[in-house]
Amino acid sequence: MPNIKSAKKRVLVSSTKTLRNKMIRSNLKTVLKQADAAVASKADNMEAAVTLAIKKVDQACAKGVLPKNTASRKKASLARKLNAAKA
Repeated sequence: MPNIKSAKKRVLVSSTKTLRNKMIRSNLKTVLKQADAAVASKADNMEAAVTLAIKKVDQACAKGVLPKNTASRKKASLARKLNAAKA
């Protein structure tokens, strides 16, 4: 444990941010899995699931949890799968 006051604060802040990022990343993974499952089974709610997943990817990117190119790649992958399932 650090002795300096500013270092103690950094430990608290970093642990708070780690928890926040973990929560966002975990929720994102769950939504992405649900969207993939909906598209794979060609469920009637697959468009809604993909729309929600894209929204969550954008939110994670805006909060700095995902890099911009990673978010773009995930969204493009979802769109490809959805279009293939529709065809």
